[in-house]
Amino acid sequence: MNDILIAVVYIAVAALFIWGLREMSSPKTASRGLLWAGVGMVAAGLVTLLWPGLNNYVLIVLAVLIGGAVAWWSGFKVQMTDMPQMIALYNGMGGGAAATIAVLELMSPGAHNAVVLTLAILGSLIGGVSFSGSLIAFGKLQGLINKSLQFRGQHVFNLAILLAIVVMGYLLIVGEGDNMLLLAFIVTVLVLGILVTLPVGGADMPVVISLYNALTGLAVGFEGFVLNNMAMIVAGTVVGASGTLLTQLMAKSMNRSLVNVLFSGFGTSEDTATTDEDGEMKELTANDAASLMAYARNVIIVPGYGLAVAQAQHKLWEFVELIEDLGVEVKFAIHPVAGRMPGHMNVLLAEAGVPYDKIYDLDEINAEFEQADVALVIGANDVVNPEARTNKSSPIYGMPILNVDYAKNCIVVKRGRGTGFSGIQNRLFFAENTRLLFGDGAKVAGDLIQHVKALG
Repeated sequence: MNDILIAVVYIAVAALFIWGLREMSSPKTASRGLLWAGVGMVAAGLVTLLWPGLNNYVLIVLAVLIGGAVAWWSGFKVQMTDMPQMIALYNGMGGGAAATIAVLELMSPGAHNAVVLTLAILGSLIGGVSFSGSLIAFGKLQGLINKSLQFRGQHVFNLAILLAIVVMGYLLIVGEGDNMLLLAFIVTVLVLGILVTLPVGGADMPVVISLYNALTGLAVGFEGFVLNNMAMIVAGTVVGASGTLLTQLMAKSMNRSLVNVLFSGFGTSEDTATTDEDGEMKELTANDAASLMAYARNVIIVPGYGLAVAQAQHKLWEFVELIEDLGVEVKFAIHPVAGRMPGHMNVLLAEAGVPYDKIYDLDEINAEFEQADVALVIGANDVVNPEARTNKSSPIYGMPILNVDYAKNCIVVKRGRGTGFSGIQNRLFFAENTRLLFGDGAKVAGDLIQHVKALG
């Protein structure tokens, strides 16, 4: 009876996971999708307690309570600026859990056929790389790791480590290894994840996080086959497939291949500006900026990670509401790789209460910049750099960008005169129609609010 109940619930859980993911594809229904997926996860967890031969219920419940409490507390306390780090950390935990399951299965005395052993080895390999790699991504985003490790022959060295992993995995599958070999296998896998992630620059971290999310899903799916657990198979496959598609889309949005993202070292501290500063950054005051936008017909706002750092999203939306009351049409333009994780800017604006119908992606909004009276860039850099269109020697050449330089007037809010996260100088800052408004994003937004109120 339990077997039938478990199978029925798992089928329902699979449907909930798939439906939830579908709902998450749109900002309008994302919260509902999370709820459906959460219901499915709870159902899968509860029905798994009925699994034949399962024991140690006290330890299981205790682990769930502790993990749930920590997750709830950290999710409640985390700032928007730290959300990418939390995603990287939690994703790494998922990969580590899948790898741990594989290790325990490989250590179990029961007989396994070659297919099951192969899947366990692959799960431990992929999950282990995702675990250690995600921890490095967390360290880079958190500022704990400020340098990228690059040395001569690095790729050959990594390839040699991978070949050693393959050999050890083969020996474990054919039964020629022992627990010491298994330990060496796992340690080498973790080292590979570290070495692959360390050279990647901070500007490419959103793609790396998405990739490791896909790898974690794939590892969970493999372990689902090992354990003959349908819920793990479906959940892992769905996460793996969606993560892979998202990774490809993000790489395409940067006009780069995934191989280039992982192995080029783009975005490291060694990158330098590619544009000569033969122009002048022209400044304007918050008063002039407020007046320009208050009397405009239409304004397009481009947010970036700097907006999250300044925690200025609420004040920015308050400013937008004020100028909308004056008859100004305002839209928000989001680049696919803006921020430090996929969808970062969408979440940021949603937190401030920005209606979804005011948020547009690159393909939807780019043609409207030529008619825009003002383009306001706040916290964004590389995703609005005209060098991507004009300078073939630039590392970002060919990357689709938001055409803010086509607007009649462009206002860029910056804290200083430095380059962006990738270290590339932005030609937009020197354009004739661009004016720089220097200052912290929250303070600037507050000043804009005061000046607009004074106009009334």
